[in-house]
Amino acid sequence: MTAEFSDQLEGTPLIKPSSTDHPLYDTVVDACRSVYDPEIPVNIYDLGLIYTIEISDESAVSVVMTLTAPGCPVAGEMPGWVAEAIEPLPGVKQVDVDLTWEPPWGMEMMSDEARLELGFM
Repeated sequence: MTAEFSDQLEGTPLIKPSSTDHPLYDTVVDACRSVYDPEIPVNIYDLGLIYTIEISDESAVSVVMTLTAPGCPVAGEMPGWVAEAIEPLPGVKQVDVDLTWEPPWGMEMMSDEARLELGFM
């Protein structure tokens, strides 16, 4: 077993960093903030459901997201809502939204704004 492989087995899987330096990044984040979990009055970005926003040099957007629970009643719909929010943005060429359950979502992933809104601060 190589050291690189053994490092990947320890701890919670890492979330790939987002393309924060891409010119479209802030616009894509704003689009994600327009999507809400129907059961929680906070947008999915501030809830911490968006794990990665990767934007290629060709302006193809790839989003990796999760849900608050695997049994979420909108599990089949929410990735489509995210894609629909991002697709019309000027400059975006393609959108791919993938759902993951690793690492599992937890309340510690929420932004301070979301915690305040929900009364956790």
